[in-house]
Amino acid sequence: MTQSPDSSADAADGKAKAKAKHAASFVVDPIARALLKMHISPDAVTIVGTLGAVIAALWFFPTGHLVAGTIIVSVFALSDMLDGSMARQSGRQSAWGAFLDSLLDRVTDAAIFAGLTIWFLGSGNETILGYAALYCLAAGQVISYARARAEGLGLQASGGIAERTQRLAVVMIAPGFSGLGVPFIQAIGLWVLVFATTITVIQRMVMVRRQVVDGQ
Repeated sequence: MTQSPDSSADAADGKAKAKAKHAASFVVDPIARALLKMHISPDAVTIVGTLGAVIAALWFFPTGHLVAGTIIVSVFALSDMLDGSMARQSGRQSAWGAFLDSLLDRVTDAAIFAGLTIWFLGSGNETILGYAALYCLAAGQVISYARARAEGLGLQASGGIAERTQRLAVVMIAPGFSGLGVPFIQAIGLWVLVFATTITVIQRMVMVRRQVVDGQ
């Protein structure tokens, strides 16, 4: 049977993610083991990481400290890898942990885009970019909801050109380089995200529609 282009792309994306996780594990796993020896739970790391990222995003970005905000938010965002490694090594993987991690990921994403929106609509004096950041915030939540709703109906709606990892990478890199004085990088990054998130929403709608039609 011939493999569809969508499934081939998903397989390639999955292999790339697996390689990236394997490379990151050399750094993350030892830290996770050390935290476990200190009797710190994966859930605690998830919650602290989220609180740190949210506070940093809503403090540094609105005040125009884009480089500092990018660095600090990125450090706290690493907890997303740490808690997973800790759960795996300790055998504490659970439905609750997966739910909490996914829920708080959405909170972190919202805080990052909200912080940038406040900056652009306020002291940053970039109204159009403020609306673009706000659009990306909403579109990111729609992407996540599309998957959750589809899975609730027994369908699949994962994948697309702008999953969370890609969105987070762009929204972290662009403000950081913008704060260092690289011209137009922030505008380019946001407009790329506007386009990519829109396409991803459409892709997930098409995925679900195909499954429904094929199942009839």
